Amino acid sequence: MQPKIKIAASILAANPVRLEDEIRKVETAGADLIHIDVMDGHFVPNITMGPFIVEGIRRIAQVPLDIHLMIEHPERYVDAFAGAAGDGDLITFHIETTKKPKEIISLIKNAGLKASVSLNPDTPTELVEDLLEMVDMVLVMSVNPGFAGQKFISKVLPKIARLRSIAPDEMDIEVDGGITTETITQAVQQGANVIVAASSIFKADDPCAAIKTLKQIAERVDNKVKA
Repeated sequence: MQPKIKIAASILAANPVRLEDEIRKVETAGADLIHIDVMDGHFVPNITMGPFIVEGIRRIAQVPLDIHLMIEHPERYVDAFAGAAGDGDLITFHIETTKKPKEIISLIKNAGLKASVSLNPDTPTELVEDLLEMVDMVLVMSVNPGFAGQKFISKVLPKIARLRSIAPDEMDIEVDGGITTETITQAVQQGANVIVAASSIFKADDPCAAIKTLKQIAERVDNKVKA
């Protein structure tokens, strides 16, 4: 049986000058994780934030941080981000950025955090399948990483299903990008249980209602899948 549904609110789409208010608002609405996209301008064509900002968010947030490293040479930065994070937080790196993923997983685990590996829409699951017993989560990108507000790429759905069919029961499968009330249904039907939402939360007229709606839909679909 797959683990419970979780909503990860991605602050990539939040108001940066009101970040504390934005975080507290989505936590109150039931967000299970705060998703932080770290971009370096090399692996993806955008630059966001570093460990100093993550450390500040950690002081604010009451739920675990979901730190998504969209950067080259992630092994160089694990210690810095782990130092900015805390117990129960998670660091994700991209399989496309390294030839030694097991070493990065060990670095993250040795720092006391949960470890996750991500793959882009065009990356085959075969590249991460031998890591499933080592990680706490696999993140399947359903858009090309770099910017919020992109359209969901439906060709990733079979990859989610494949990973769920071979993953340990307790392992989370996260999907990130283009989440709407329609695409969340598709992702959960295939086995995703951690849903990253950015624009669909923070650009909504009522972000709190948006989170509650997404979670209700996902839990309803999940219950049908498990029945």
